[in-house]
Amino acid sequence: QVQLVESGGGLVQPGGSLRLSCAVSGTTLDFHAIGWFRQAPGKEPEGVSCISSSDGSTYYADSVKGRFTISRDNAKNTVYLQMNSLKPEDTAVYYCAADWGYYYCLSTEFGSWGQGTQVTVSS
Repeated sequence: QVQLVESGGGLVQPGGSLRLSCAVSGTTLDFHAIGWFRQAPGKEPEGVSCISSSDGSTYYADSVKGRFTISRDNAKNTVYLQMNSLKPEDTAVYYCAADWGYYYCLSTEFGSWGQGTQVTVSS
């Protein structure tokens, strides 16, 4: 059974940075695509970034392009989301999710989910 645990969330000022980690267990990360999603109160889940298992190709939502970077360390079974130049609108619970692949980086494409980590961007 695939298990995912997010960490690295917290409170940061606008313009600051955070790095989220997604530790994967119960499987080999090499075979899985990983997605980062976020959900703010009263809003629908948003696909933030996804990375494929095959060639490491990535997807970024327009709202985070140029500010966020997804990466994976298969040896550590961990995927990271480096978030720079954070804005108040980035405030949300961030989740990582795993599946065999993805087409559009939509939450419906991923079957295994972590419990989420809160990111709050505020002065």
